[in-house]
Amino acid sequence: MTSLPRRGGILLHPTSLPGPHGSGDLGPAAYHFVDWLVAAGQSCWQVLPLGSAGPGNSPYISPSAFAGNELLIDLCQLRDAGWLSDADLASVPAFPEGRIDYGAVRRFRVAHLRRAAKRFFGRNPAAERTAFEAFCTDEHAWLDDYALFMALDIAHGGDGRMWQDWPAALAHRQPAALREAQARHAEEIRFWQFCQWRFYEQWGALKTYARSRSIEIVGDLPIFVAAHSADVWSNPGLFELDKQGRPRVVAGVPPDYFSATGQRWGNPLYRWSAHAAEDYRWWVERMRQTMRLCDIVRIDHFRGFESFWEIPAESATAVDGQWRPGPGKDVFTAMRRELGDAQGRLRIIAEDLGIITPEVDALRQAIGLPGMRILQFAFDGDARNPYLPHNYDANTVVYTGTHDNDTSRGWWESLGRPEQEYVRSYLGIGEEAGDEVHWHLIRLACSSVASLCVIPMQDVLGLDSAHRMNEPSRSEGSWEWRFSWQQVEAEHAGRLAALARLYGRRRG
Repeated sequence: MTSLPRRGGILLHPTSLPGPHGSGDLGPAAYHFVDWLVAAGQSCWQVLPLGSAGPGNSPYISPSAFAGNELLIDLCQLRDAGWLSDADLASVPAFPEGRIDYGAVRRFRVAHLRRAAKRFFGRNPAAERTAFEAFCTDEHAWLDDYALFMALDIAHGGDGRMWQDWPAALAHRQPAALREAQARHAEEIRFWQFCQWRFYEQWGALKTYARSRSIEIVGDLPIFVAAHSADVWSNPGLFELDKQGRPRVVAGVPPDYFSATGQRWGNPLYRWSAHAAEDYRWWVERMRQTMRLCDIVRIDHFRGFESFWEIPAESATAVDGQWRPGPGKDVFTAMRRELGDAQGRLRIIAEDLGIITPEVDALRQAIGLPGMRILQFAFDGDARNPYLPHNYDANTVVYTGTHDNDTSRGWWESLGRPEQEYVRSYLGIGEEAGDEVHWHLIRLACSSVASLCVIPMQDVLGLDSAHRMNEPSRSEGSWEWRFSWQQVEAEHAGRLAALARLYGRRRG
């Protein structure tokens, strides 16, 4: 049984932090946010996946399940190391306020990362080179393929080309072609290795600081990986691919109340028999890397381990899919054996939202993982609704909403009059309380029996729908939200701290 202490936390991806270079990063604002969490009486900082953003800027569609997001690297720390100059950072584009222009940010940051890498490799100080080479040696199991993949993608990608469209010898990883590519693209490979070295060093320092202040990091592990990724390219036998390396079947969810055609995500599905044959080694190493980055891991789409929706790759929608059995407990047994504590426990949260069957509940309970409850899903007028707090058990993580939901204020404003009346009745508030409905929901979450209570930063600030992080039905325009310290008032931390004290969610 995974046991979470009674604590509270805030959901905020590092890209949403303030900062001078167009997006949040691992610089001073991240450390200040840790201090703010302490002042707010919180114990956890929940983030989204820390890999590079993929199509639509989604952190859930990354080119690697192991690599970190190079755009999170704090450029000022590279300046302090002597690899960038003050002049390099003196001219900053007029980035928009309150949102990320990913195209502009990527151009600016990658150009400066390349400049820093060139100076690093040109300077050759022994201690720094030794640290870099040690990192590359320690991480070679994933880093070599990732860096080569990124170099080849730049050389042969573009215009939507996938790795399957590269020259056949490279796409199918013929040894002679790979050796030739490693020699030809050695400088580019070194650049991507340098970026990962700096990401892991900076993240490790931030995590150490958070731990020194008794703040735990809650990470996020997507169950599926991107088709265009180093993971699929370097491990094709672990995925359901055809002879050309293209997915035969893809992931998604079936039609439901929200979508008549379901959702076709497009991720390649796992060949679970191949994973079982190697005792789930790839999964163990993936979880090991994620646990290195954070203290608690939220697994996205947990129900896919019990059964998953298999869609023919040629189908344009999810309608023609079928349920197929997942690996069940076996993958977690392998993880527990190598990564569990003395009692074999893993600090994992199961994202058990969507179409959840008794079999999915039984799997989660057999493994002993806490599930999730979202308050925005609770108020349908049925007292038996499992998202209503009076129906929780303690081994639960409660949220007002997640990154996929509207903000609490936006959600409230979208409700009709009868629905608002039901919410008021449950919360015990009057008409005049509507302007503070987000705080009433925060109080409800904090007061519940759920062991962990996590609040999106947008709800703490009382922001409307314009500030939501992601809208799943949109392919563009999501993942861009940022806040500024000017939006944060002293009462925000004070009210959270008071609720933490009142409902026994105090730190330490």
